[in-house]
Amino acid sequence: MARSNTTTSESALRGGVSEKSEAEPSGVSLEFQPKTITEREFLRFQELIHRVSGIWLTYAKSALLVGRLSKRLRQLDLTTFSEYHRVVTTDSEEQNCMLDAISTNETRFFREPGQFEFLRKRVFPQWQTDAAKGARDRRIRVWSAGCSTGQEPYSLAMVLCHDFPAAAGWEIEIVATDLSSRALAVARGATWESAACSQIPEPYLKAYMLKGCGRQEGRIKAGPEIRSVVKFLRLNLNEPEYAVNGPFDLIFCRNVLIYFDRTDRDRIVRRMLSYLAPSGYLFVGHAESLHAMHDVVRSVITTVYVPIVKVNSEADVAR
Repeated sequence: MARSNTTTSESALRGGVSEKSEAEPSGVSLEFQPKTITEREFLRFQELIHRVSGIWLTYAKSALLVGRLSKRLRQLDLTTFSEYHRVVTTDSEEQNCMLDAISTNETRFFREPGQFEFLRKRVFPQWQTDAAKGARDRRIRVWSAGCSTGQEPYSLAMVLCHDFPAAAGWEIEIVATDLSSRALAVARGATWESAACSQIPEPYLKAYMLKGCGRQEGRIKAGPEIRSVVKFLRLNLNEPEYAVNGPFDLIFCRNVLIYFDRTDRDRIVRRMLSYLAPSGYLFVGHAESLHAMHDVVRSVITTVYVPIVKVNSEADVAR
């Protein structure tokens, strides 16, 4: 999303926070909750959040910012956003709390089923054929970037463990990363309300998920087979280098790029491609498009891309 250079007045920012907006979540006492954020305060948070995470908040997100951060102000017994800004610029732990607060952790199991169908019908059969011919090894590596509370990597673990069983000599490794420590804590716990699992196909549900009983009744947990192939790490996509080791056969970065402006999005995608195998696939969300990056990726279906492998010029000369 492009950055806006439009000057916004304080009154306009106040107007963006209605009485029924996210600025007033249920259960939060209004006497502790600032209802407004000044233009200067917003711009300072906008710059800080962009600098440390790459996330670009437009002026339209002023109400969301107020709503997400008000709880932190209340817990720290602060009354203004300026006071809170002084805290987060000097306290790295509170800065992580701020990023947790503004992160949107919306996800679900087997989200965007067309992508899973593409894997099962086009990608997996090719991998199995290549392995039988000795054209590839029996190791599959996946990176789930922006994994949120874990439903995406565990969905991938289910389909991969089903189609590429360890008994047949396959080794599966899924690296799942997210900016939010809070979301990662849920993901590592691998336990959700049963209703969250309604999108899991019945055969996978029976084979790979555990149904809670007793005090855990009404909850469901990822079974040991799929938990064993997923590793979770905190990772900021805005960092110059990523603490993961490529190459990966698949990279999922879905509904994450929408939070960056075009310049940062381009930079992050190009960096992620350096971790993707030449024969690998990059998956993005339906609200995201990489068509402007036709010099480095090619679309195979909507939201799925392969890297454009550039020919080595020195090798050409040698030929």
